[in-house]
Formats: sequence, C-alpha cells, structure tokens
Amino acid sequence: MSYWQTLAILLLGYATLKILLYWFFFSEEIKATIERDPAATGALSVIFTYPGLQALFYHRAGHALYRLRLLFFARLVSQFARWLTGIEIHPGAVIGKGLFIDHGMGVVIGETAVIGKNVTLFQGVTLGGTGKQKGKRHPTLGNNVVVGAGAKVLGDIQIGDNVSIGANAVVVRDVPANSTVVGVPGRIASREGRRVHGINLDYTSLPDPLAQALEKLQHEIDKIESELKDEGDHPNKTKK
Repeated sequence: MSYWQTLAILLLGYATLKILLYWFFFSEEIKATIERDPAATGALSVIFTYPGLQALFYHRAGHALYRLRLLFFARLVSQFARWLTGIEIHPGAVIGKGLFIDHGMGVVIGETAVIGKNVTLFQGVTLGGTGKQKGKRHPTLGNNVVVGAGAKVLGDIQIGDNVSIGANAVVVRDVPANSTVVGVPGRIASREGRRVHGINLDYTSLPDPLAQALEKLQHEIDKIESELKDEGDHPNKTKK
C-alpha cells in the first residue's frame, strides 16, 4: 500500500468518525445552524467548516475535564479551541442545546456564564464579568435569545427568554423576557407588549427608545408652537 493510499484511508476514517461524533452529539446545533444561517448549504459544510460548531465541540470536551477538576487540561483545550476558531469559551461555562455562533471571531464567554436553549450569538459578542469578585460574575441568558454583533453583556445579570440585543449594545442590567435592548448603556425597548414567538434574527431593525422619546418631545414642541401661533393670530379668542 502506497503512502497516498494510506493517507486517503486515514483521512476517510477521520472524516467518517467526525461526522458520526458531531451528528450524534451536536445534531441540534447542526440543525440550528442550517435553520438560522442562509449561507449554510448542508450538514457536511456545517460540520467541517463552521468555527462555531468546532468551538462547541472542544468546549464540550473541556467542560467535562472542568467538572472532573482537571482545570489545567480544561483550560488547555479551551485555549487550543481559541487558537483554532477565534472563539474563547471558558470550560466552566454552561451552554444549553441549540446554540448557534455565527462567524464567531472575537466571541468571548466567561467562566460562570449560563446560556439557555436555542441562543444565537454573532461575531464579537462578549458575555463577560465585572470586577474581581469570585463566584457568579457572568450573565445568564434565557432561551431563544439573540445577541447582535459586537454586543457586550456584562456582570451577573439575567437576560430573559426571547430577548433581542442590538449590535454593539452594552447591557449591564437585568432584561425581562420578550423585550429588546439597544444602545450604550443598553436601554429596554418593548415590542408593543407582544410576545416574540420563535427566533427573530433581524436584530438590526430594533427600535431606539431614545430616538422615540426625542420624536415625541419634538411633536409636543411643535404642538405648543402651533397653539401659540394661533393665539397670536387671533388674540380676541382668548378674551372673555
């Protein structure tokens, strides 16, 4: 058997083993990627080319070592995954099923972060801590949360189910379920009190509560100016 034949057999065996492992342990993540990313062409491309899925694979291994208190080896695995994918997930983080990390470069997930089911993170997202205190110091994300590109969610805060966080927002306070957050610092913008069903990835068109408040104030100013003008044009109307 020639060198190339041996190499081909080894590569084929590696690919087959990888497909079986990923499909058995990460089927929900693969399906989530295909559903949420229009660029995904199929399961094979997701398994072999998506860095978010590779990072989750190594996190699963590192998290198992972390729970066994093999902290050095757990960190070693996470740092290798960081070098390979550009995504840094601390092995202590707890991650639910169906997480989709789009593009992934620059994503950082801290040690005590907790992520619910069917969460979507875009590139540059940080789930970070504040201060130097020990214990729980990173955010907890509920189910069906979407965090836009470059957003920072900091501290031991609770992000409710079905929350959308706009790109580059900085969130440092709890966010109730079924709401949106935009701006720096993050401000809550309600969606007309209606529950958000499913996962809405259109985080670029979220409302801006500050702009809405300014528009309302300008409307009131225009109304007052109009009333004063009418009063000036018809002074006799104000006399008894």
